Amino acid sequence: MNNLLTRTITGIIYAGILLAGISCAYSFAFLFPVIIALCLWEFYRLVELKDKVSIVKIFNICGGIYFFLATYFVAYTGINLFVYIPYFAYLMIVFILELYRAKENPLLNLAYSFLGQIYIVLPISLLNRVAFLPLGAGGEIVYTPLILVSLFIFIWANDTGAYLVGMTFGKHRLFERISPKKSWEGFWGGIAFAILSAVIISLIYPEVKCIQWIGLSVLVVLFATFGDLSESLMKRTLGVKDSGKALPGHGGFLDRLDSMLFAIYALFFYVEVVIR
Repeated sequence: MNNLLTRTITGIIYAGILLAGISCAYSFAFLFPVIIALCLWEFYRLVELKDKVSIVKIFNICGGIYFFLATYFVAYTGINLFVYIPYFAYLMIVFILELYRAKENPLLNLAYSFLGQIYIVLPISLLNRVAFLPLGAGGEIVYTPLILVSLFIFIWANDTGAYLVGMTFGKHRLFERISPKKSWEGFWGGIAFAILSAVIISLIYPEVKCIQWIGLSVLVVLFATFGDLSESLMKRTLGVKDSGKALPGHGGFLDRLDSMLFAIYALFFYVEVVIR
């Protein structure tokens, strides 16, 4: 009960900060670079536990933050793509640094440095494309927070449904080798809760059809499940239970955002093909 209370309080605070950050374009531009920094720090700290890996964490985190902000300005203002040139310079400097650091595993250092960018920075940066849509009068680009909020609502509804149904009826393991607690019953319960939340959102935002919201919710749940399992695989490989201890009752930031990192791809392609 104490752990459940801790998880609940932490979850409410976390959700409140996240929703407040998404509420406007400027807080969005502040919140997600912070999220990128925290997730990259956890990821690089984890991979340094194995294979004598040594990452220049601060430099790689700065590179990830810059990529997000560059993508933000391209989406928000339509500024020229030359804004990415400093990021390309960062990629080259990472290689050059390994020449002078003389560490034992330079190739692994490079591989994990860039894996952090692909695994964390790229999907979070794609949220900029989702957040700014041509929905204004005359087709001008406007910030659309409800699309972003729906992503988190679907993931939270899925987590809640999967937990409640899985705890009550779960008997058949979904992927026992990677995550022995997850069940098929919980998986379908999560989808049912996500679909219900999609119907409710369609009543609030009827400009997008109900069937489109439902389709998005199902896709988000599918990709979120693979994101959760992938982080479980990473933690099992590294021999750790949680990615960190920053969120009492939940573990680290990656433990809370692992589902989102894969679900963003589903959201991005769905918005591009169906909604935009």
